[in-house]
Amino acid sequence: MAGAYESFILRTTPEKFYIEAGDDGCLDVLAIDRVSTEMTLTVKRDIPASAEFRPICGLMGTIHLVAGMYLVVITKKKKVGDLLGHVVWKAVEFDIVSYKKTVLHLTDNQMQDNKTFLSMINNVLQTDGLYFATDYDLTHTLQRLANTSPEFQEMSLVERADQRFVWNSHLLREFMTQPELHKFVYLVVHGFITIKSSCINGKVFEWSIISRRSCFRAGVRYYVRGIDSEGHAANYVETEQIVQYNSAKASFVQTRGSIPFYWSQRPNLKYKPKPQISKTVNHLDGFQRHFDSQIILYGRQVVLNLINQKGSEKPLEQAFDKLVASLGNGMIKYIAFDFHKECSRMRWHRLQILLDMVTEMQDEFGYFLVDAEGKVLLSQEGTFRSNCMDCLDRTNVIQNLLARRSLHSQLQKMGVLHMGQEIEEQTDFEKNYKNAWADNADACAKQYAGTGALKTDFTRTGKRTQWGLLMDGWNSMIRYYKNNFSDGFRQDSIDLFLGNYAVDEADWTTPLCDTKDWKFLTLPIIMVVAFSMCIICLVMAGDVWTETLAYVLFWGTASVVTGGLILFNGRDFVDAPKLVQKEKLD
Repeated sequence: MAGAYESFILRTTPEKFYIEAGDDGCLDVLAIDRVSTEMTLTVKRDIPASAEFRPICGLMGTIHLVAGMYLVVITKKKKVGDLLGHVVWKAVEFDIVSYKKTVLHLTDNQMQDNKTFLSMINNVLQTDGLYFATDYDLTHTLQRLANTSPEFQEMSLVERADQRFVWNSHLLREFMTQPELHKFVYLVVHGFITIKSSCINGKVFEWSIISRRSCFRAGVRYYVRGIDSEGHAANYVETEQIVQYNSAKASFVQTRGSIPFYWSQRPNLKYKPKPQISKTVNHLDGFQRHFDSQIILYGRQVVLNLINQKGSEKPLEQAFDKLVASLGNGMIKYIAFDFHKECSRMRWHRLQILLDMVTEMQDEFGYFLVDAEGKVLLSQEGTFRSNCMDCLDRTNVIQNLLARRSLHSQLQKMGVLHMGQEIEEQTDFEKNYKNAWADNADACAKQYAGTGALKTDFTRTGKRTQWGLLMDGWNSMIRYYKNNFSDGFRQDSIDLFLGNYAVDEADWTTPLCDTKDWKFLTLPIIMVVAFSMCIICLVMAGDVWTETLAYVLFWGTASVVTGGLILFNGRDFVDAPKLVQKEKLD
């Protein structure tokens, strides 16, 4: 496999960028013309002595904005660990470098739009969880990598990657057609990676979690739900747990993704907007495309639907059940488990009911196992596809429990755990295990919902606590604010970064102008004034209580009525995306 270069020096002249490979003995230099944007290979002696230079950690690609092309580079990285002998890095800091030397050719409105677009790109780059490796394919599971041809093994990382998980794919489009440039760019995955060295019974082994977030139908909590016409599910994440001991390797893969038919849940200032199932499309077509691809990639599917079976979530559960029955595919097993009902009043031990239901199926699926000589001993024959409404909090808890059961079997098979021993008895490892899965939950939640996960006290400690309930309440309030008042910008940022929206410099009309009608300012002002007057009347009450009561009732009624009008027109007050197409949000 042709890996990428390890380090670079960015040299800049008024006419060109020169990206010099810093590896020992390497003479290759990538030259980028700042006017024509042409990219060619050259050598070090062609770099002008006057070029300004600085070290960079990697190149993510290029993106086109109003002012022209920009170079996106990694300026700081942090080592996560060694995965199967390959270093995995977390990209920490970035820079966006303009090809143009000035923006004076832009109008004031264009300058403002360009500044907004730059802040959108930075918003994505500053979202925690961007990872890369120079000589290992992070986009594929161990099992997929083991079932490849010699031709695949010879490909560069850019050519062989699973495009579902390449988050800078849009930024790499100029590099894709020039194989000689592939060594200069890194494939970046988004999600979570942790690599731990652990010891049980005096035996040291490596244990890792890799969560790969799909860049198809990517977005934020309330603005991206369900599936698209290609069957790609919102908030789709492939999570792989890897163990290595004495050169033997094992992995267990699970997936999560939004309920795979056409539905939406647009924010409208209510704490929990009512989900809406589309009545104008054929759900079965997209549903079938989704599961056809899952079966091709992973084999048999056990769907764990963890949403409520009453209230506003009930129609989604019923529709999901009906679609699975209509599909009539024996490769799909549907299990509905009302997580909140079963575990209400802190009865978290009842999760064992679900585990008992799937034990036989998990044993049939197995896991992937390779011995020290590279011989495949076992293959995973199917996956658990878990979902709740957000595919975060309830989903995280269940995935953690299924992964624990698989890990116990793997460690016994490898000879790390003795027969009769339980993971729970290994105090140090148990603590690391719980914290790693809780960290995975937090990372996935922050990327989709804007806050850490709920219910992580159970993941970290094995029990539900009062402090955990308080933290869940706090995180819920933060989610409410972000989902209503800042997620439109986050959604636009993701769409711009992934290429779902493309800036056309030649025919530029701003999509960022958002004209609010009279309600947006008038109603909140009236409500604040009315509420303030109500408080003043109470604090500065006169001698005649009937007069005070009349004032309080008047201003109180005014504040309640305006508050009701604001809620009734809730969609006019939330921060909605401006770049995406309307049909994507409906």
